[in-house]
Amino acid sequence: MTRKAPRRTAQRIQETALTLFNRFGEPNVSTTLLATELRISPGNLYYHFPAKEALINRLHEDFEAALDTVLGQAAGVRDLPGAWRFVRELFELMARYRFLYRDMNDLLSNNHHLETRLREALARKEAAMAAMLSGLGAAGLLRLEASERDILARSMVVLATYWLNYEFVCNPRQALEPEAVREAIVRGTRHTLQVLAPYLGPAHHGALQQLQQRAQVAEPVVEDALPT
Repeated sequence: MTRKAPRRTAQRIQETALTLFNRFGEPNVSTTLLATELRISPGNLYYHFPAKEALINRLHEDFEAALDTVLGQAAGVRDLPGAWRFVRELFELMARYRFLYRDMNDLLSNNHHLETRLREALARKEAAMAAMLSGLGAAGLLRLEASERDILARSMVVLATYWLNYEFVCNPRQALEPEAVREAIVRGTRHTLQVLAPYLGPAHHGALQQLQQRAQVAEPVVEDALPT
């Protein structure tokens, strides 16, 4: 039987930091708490990440790499089920790195690197949403002008970006539980796609309603999107 190679310390630090940041909020997790949770010395932690900011930036780099993979699918969307899958995957990724969204104001105030990168990520999301809308328009599903497309793309990105914060405000005691995260992902996907309704023809409008009705909270969710 082949034994798994032990995880490297840097990887363990990143995984544990992501879990704690998501669970308690990045401002509430000190490097001392993180080292204690990992059962390593603070010096060992600082050897891998000399400052908390370096750890946050590394997590954001991982997020960006995964985000670019998801956004790269947008231009190929030509039907409503494809739009659902795309938006759903985007929500799953944001849920996995939700501290970046819940603690966005603190991060932007204290981390110049993220101030730039998060703004650029929003621009890439808008471009991807616009590409998806263009594809749906080319397939005859949407009726909208180019100017309407760009406004609609931005509206969808704003809704998706702040949806998990909305869920947390509505239910702060349960919002971080695995089942609550699953439900939030489904609701967020539904509401984000619902903004397409006024631009769909009657037949496609009905198809969107059917698609949303069939979506079940229990449908598979990427496990990495859930808190551990």
